[in-house]
Amino acid sequence: MLVKTDRTEQEIFSDLDELSKSPGYAHAIAYFCHRDNTFSYNLDEGVISKDVLQQFSYERLVRTEVSALIGLIFKNSLELTIPEPFVLQEYVNKTEELLQELHYSMMPRPDKIFNKENLSNNLEGIIGSGAMLREAMFYGGESAFHFQYRDLCLKKYANDDDFFLTEKGYSLTQAYEVIFSLDEIQNKQLNSNMEQMVKKHPNEWTYLPSFIFSYELIANESGFDISVVKAVLDSFTAIDSNESYQSIDSFNLTNAYPILKISDDEFILFQYYSLVEAFYETPFFWFLSDSSYKSKALINRGAFTEEFAKERLERVFGKEHVFTNVNIYGSDGNIAGEIDVLVIYANRVIVLQAKSKKLTLKARQGSKVHIEDDFQKAVQAAYNQGLSCAEFMLEPDKYKLKADDGSDININIDFKEIYIMCVVSDHYPALFTQSQQFLKYQQTDIIKPPYVADVFLLDTLTEMLDSPIHFLSYINRRALYSKQIQASFELTVLGYHLSKNLWLEEENSFIHLADDICADLDLAMMARRRGIPGNKTPEGILTKYEGTYLDKLFKSIEEMNNSNIIDFGFLLLFLSEDTINSINQAIDKITKLSLKDGETHDLTMFFNKPSIGFTIHTNNYPKAAALKSLGDHCERRKYTSKAAQWHGICLSPEDGTFRFGVTLDFTWKHSFKMGEIVKNLPLAQKTIDFNIKNKARNKIGRNEPCPCNSGKKFKKCCILSC
Repeated sequence: MLVKTDRTEQEIFSDLDELSKSPGYAHAIAYFCHRDNTFSYNLDEGVISKDVLQQFSYERLVRTEVSALIGLIFKNSLELTIPEPFVLQEYVNKTEELLQELHYSMMPRPDKIFNKENLSNNLEGIIGSGAMLREAMFYGGESAFHFQYRDLCLKKYANDDDFFLTEKGYSLTQAYEVIFSLDEIQNKQLNSNMEQMVKKHPNEWTYLPSFIFSYELIANESGFDISVVKAVLDSFTAIDSNESYQSIDSFNLTNAYPILKISDDEFILFQYYSLVEAFYETPFFWFLSDSSYKSKALINRGAFTEEFAKERLERVFGKEHVFTNVNIYGSDGNIAGEIDVLVIYANRVIVLQAKSKKLTLKARQGSKVHIEDDFQKAVQAAYNQGLSCAEFMLEPDKYKLKADDGSDININIDFKEIYIMCVVSDHYPALFTQSQQFLKYQQTDIIKPPYVADVFLLDTLTEMLDSPIHFLSYINRRALYSKQIQASFELTVLGYHLSKNLWLEEENSFIHLADDICADLDLAMMARRRGIPGNKTPEGILTKYEGTYLDKLFKSIEEMNNSNIIDFGFLLLFLSEDTINSINQAIDKITKLSLKDGETHDLTMFFNKPSIGFTIHTNNYPKAAALKSLGDHCERRKYTSKAAQWHGICLSPEDGTFRFGVTLDFTWKHSFKMGEIVKNLPLAQKTIDFNIKNKARNKIGRNEPCPCNSGKKFKKCCILSC
């Protein structure tokens, strides 16, 4: 709970400043770093969700708060005498009290926001004010996992390796390995220090040794010569004064240079996360200060975002579906638009525009003018560019597209959905909140609301949703609910989707997601990228199909890249797990029947909301005969159900593998001819009125006629769990 106060933010900051001068205050910071930046787990069980959940406790300090304390202690005193236990506890208690008070002081007062005047005039403007956004920027969750910062540096600065060698005395790979070694050392020291503390008198208890290291220690761990280690570590060691750090959001030198020197050969690194973030951010400022290298660095920076986005999207869609540096030519032969990265998969399109604009210090300090100006340059400009390109793609007679190798890109396609992605290359505080407040966009039936991300989110998305249907389905869902979901950051929404399948019932107009929802996602990414013993895939939408008939069907649909059948794949992703299980059971049944008697057997489902249905046939008839049988069946069922869309799938009886599919997608109209064809079909006694989550309005008895209109009893036909 926040401590209510009438004091100003600066008064509270001054008290924190004074507290940081206390003898041995560094030990209090070490305590916070151990408590709030680490977690433990059972070696026999491996890491499980509850181990990670402690990182989302409201009682913990966020890294920006700890960074503020580190900045103050570096400015004032690095005196390391261990305080007595009761004194250390007083430091901890007082720090937490002041930080809670600071948080309260930073938040605009509710009585000033939710008064009658604001409620009737401009509540939205108040919520999007600089003060509100400033709080979100400071206390929002991190946009990147620490290993993403570290690993992406190898890609971000790949073309700058010569600069590191000539100006810093080490290669980019050497810097990476040294910094990686420090992670390994700190983890070892955290464990060994805990073991040693048990043997010591309470007056000697401290977590600080876990965060102290030397050149020699790193050299032994990394295998590099000590001169290389020294060159790398010195590049990120704070040496100048931090006197300019006079308010909570003024420049804090220890964010850019987080290693603190305590002797000729001993150093403190309180937050490893700060080091890898500095590794990702700080070198660019070295480049800018070198007038002879600045222009090349800017080119390399822009190229990194585009190349990285291309690589990650190729992981999902395959190289043949991803294009970079696409030029759009008008009928006059001039370039009308440029697309950084373009994905064309079946009848779906992703137009990705990349930007490298950072959030300025003035914006971080709450100036709404600067916040909006930065957002305009970083995100709105990318969206505007993407929108015009998307509109050009819908007019293939007027515009032509060419890839960066000069080859033509076919856009003479009846595109069903176009998604505009705006991707920024760096951490952009409160990106989720700012996008909801400031982004101005248009949408049509085809061009969907935009999706805003940074490279770290794109990395995670393509890691977890590495199939075209899963990826596009999620982007579709985020566009659909762009105004209805609130969260601190986008990873929370993705975490919810992976476990629960992102879907809002019609009666739910708004949903707020708490940060701890993404604990399973955090665990999965650490297991995949760091090799910790844990579940690499959260239980949910990525696991419920594994090894089933529908799993095979998904893979076949994606391999086909066929516009006529891809919608069926999207439909399946909307279904509940119970319905998926029922469909798999039904497929197992009809394939066995077809294998036994050589005849066609079928499964049919229909949904009123949306008006859509599908039929699955199992047979080994010649394709022409089987296709006609399936097409006729789908046409009849579409007509009797008055559905807007109907899908047909034919499976092999031997193993349930996909043979072919059809899609009927057109508005239902009364037809005398079709009426005559279907007039003798038995009518269902009851209608299933599903919404997309498959909550049946009527319970179908096992012995009642099947709602698919087959004329058979329900237990002998679809046997759905309605």
